Amino acid sequence: MSSMIDGVDQRTNLAGTNRLELLLFRLGGVQLYGINVFKVREAIPCPALTNMPNAHRVIKGVASIRGKTVSIVDLAESIGRRSVGDTQDKFVILTEYNRTVQGFLVSAVDRIVNISWSDVLPPPAASGANTYMTAITKVDDQLIQIIDVEQVLAEVMGMNTDVSSDIADEAAPPGEQRKHILVADDSSVARNQIKRTLDQIGVDSTIAKNGREALEILQGWAQQGINISEHVSLLISDIEMPEMDGYTLTSEIRKDPALKDLQILLHTSMSGTFNEALVQKVGADHFLPKFSADELATAVKSLIE
Repeated sequence: MSSMIDGVDQRTNLAGTNRLELLLFRLGGVQLYGINVFKVREAIPCPALTNMPNAHRVIKGVASIRGKTVSIVDLAESIGRRSVGDTQDKFVILTEYNRTVQGFLVSAVDRIVNISWSDVLPPPAASGANTYMTAITKVDDQLIQIIDVEQVLAEVMGMNTDVSSDIADEAAPPGEQRKHILVADDSSVARNQIKRTLDQIGVDSTIAKNGREALEILQGWAQQGINISEHVSLLISDIEMPEMDGYTLTSEIRKDPALKDLQILLHTSMSGTFNEALVQKVGADHFLPKFSADELATAVKSLIE
């Protein structure tokens, strides 16, 4: 299971099929967690770590992996659980999120499963607003929790959400008709980042928590006789979302005569190495890796103007 990069070409065939592959792992105890294999480079025994003075408390050190210096984050402690403890006999899941490579320390790596996004559901309402779950699913009658890694990284690494003044200054002046954008993302952190960026450039937004909800909003507007192309300047959609992923959402929009002309920007924390080809395959207009407020603002302005 160590190297997963070689399988990327095969996994791109999942685009538009509303399916994904999850790497299952544990953080101590019996509970299973999942992470999209698209974001995983390797799962390896934890290497020797070098302590970093003044590092965030959940960063257990750095390691040299494949010639890169990688921060190793205790994922259990990051989500409020007890630390996995001594790194001996533990594993590191090497991932690529938001244009950076990081390692997540876990207690055990289980297996890879192939499931449908329609079987991945939002976390229960009872889990509260501060949950680190972005979704849940079941595999062999076992509950799998999918962690909101974007929230973890925002808390550990920090994230600048300010748009540069020269870009923000170009926003529509007061009194001028404001553009309207639909945003679909299952991560509360990502939704807030996008909304804050749009607010700074004078663009209104409607927010959906997954692809299915976004599609239902668009279809509802169309059924009311609203011209979608005039009402919505752009759809910004994540790719990984419960119930319906961004690729499938894009495909469904392109098949619907009332929606097909809507501009679509796929905005994802997944690596851009293979996403450009997938964007063309499903018919999106643009792909942008997360997260740079300036790049998102610039891309949005270019597409809607």
